[in-house]
Amino acid sequence: MTRTAKPQSRREGPVRRPRAQRAARWPLQDAKARFSELVRRVHDEGPQHVTVYGRDEVVVIAADEFRRLRGDLTGAALVDAMQALPYRALSLDRKRARLPVRGVVLP
Repeated sequence: MTRTAKPQSRREGPVRRPRAQRAARWPLQDAKARFSELVRRVHDEGPQHVTVYGRDEVVVIAADEFRRLRGDLTGAALVDAMQALPYRALSLDRKRARLPVRGVVLP
C-alpha cells in the first residue's frame, strides 16, 4: 500500500522572515523571557528596541557602543573649556577661614 501525500492546506501558518530581516523590536514580555537571545542579537545585529504598549521605551546597545557614545570621562573637556575662558587672569585660589564650632568647650 502506498501512501499519498496529504493535500496542503491553504493556511500554512505565519510566514516567518529570516532572522536578519526581522524588526529589532521586542515587546517587554518577550525581552524579559528571552533576554539571552536579546543580548546575543545586540552583539550580532546591533541595537534592539524594547517596546511597552507598542511604543519604544528603551534601546539595548552593546557596552562598547555605550562607552563610545558616553565619551571619555577624564575631565579633559572641562580642562579645555576652562582654558578657553577669556578670564585667564582670574584667580581660583580660595581663602580658608576658620569657622566657629558651637557646643564645644575647650579647657
